[in-house]
Amino acid sequence: MKVRFAAPFRPAVLAVSAVHRSIRTGWLRTGLVACCAHIGAKRPPRAFAAWLLPLLPLLPVQAATPPVGYRIDSSQSQAVFGVRLLWLHEISGRFRHIDGAVLAGPGDDSVVVRANIAVDSVTMDSSRMRRWVLAPEFFDAANYPFIRFVSDPLPLATLQQGGPLPGRLSLRGVTAPMSFTLHPMRCTNAVVPRCRISLSGAVQRADFGMIAHRATLADRVELNLAISLRPATQTAPPSRDNPPQATKKP
Repeated sequence: MKVRFAAPFRPAVLAVSAVHRSIRTGWLRTGLVACCAHIGAKRPPRAFAAWLLPLLPLLPVQAATPPVGYRIDSSQSQAVFGVRLLWLHEISGRFRHIDGAVLAGPGDDSVVVRANIAVDSVTMDSSRMRRWVLAPEFFDAANYPFIRFVSDPLPLATLQQGGPLPGRLSLRGVTAPMSFTLHPMRCTNAVVPRCRISLSGAVQRADFGMIAHRATLADRVELNLAISLRPATQTAPPSRDNPPQATKKP
């Protein structure tokens, strides 16, 4: 059954209905403009205010929620690299320490991914090969202890659904454009919420000054990251960039 209100009450009912719709959709200002356009043409401003002001205390207050940042959980994240030797055998290693964050970008609903890989956290099956990749002719860990990546601002939807992740990679003192493939983010609804993202890409050794053994070692180096994220409001586990704080004795 359709209820019809008496003429004196119709402006107030229309005002409440428009503002209520605006609150549900998050556009309170749009709703108020709609009310003014609908009622203001038939009522002078003073009369419109008399109808609307008594209703304002009944309206719920909806505060804007800022984007929540994430930090990389270094204890649950890793990066893997691989390069072909003689185009038959692959040399691979695993970086056990990654720090960084996913932060709000400069635009609405955009984020920036930052990741820092500690070069000397690499583990390999051969201790001899590990010493070689840390040496000056490859990663040169003594002079350049970190591999850093900073993405271009990307839509939050890309972080959730996956897609290209362009940015800039810093390796051996050289910073160059780099584009990863970002796979869809997966999150758990546990008591402590966590999300995981994975990145896959490749760099050319020559672009970063790694020109040794070009006759036997491929120029292409695969680089894949598996990253665990936690809300930035959670306490970070101890790491080299976040050491445990000593407590002072009274």
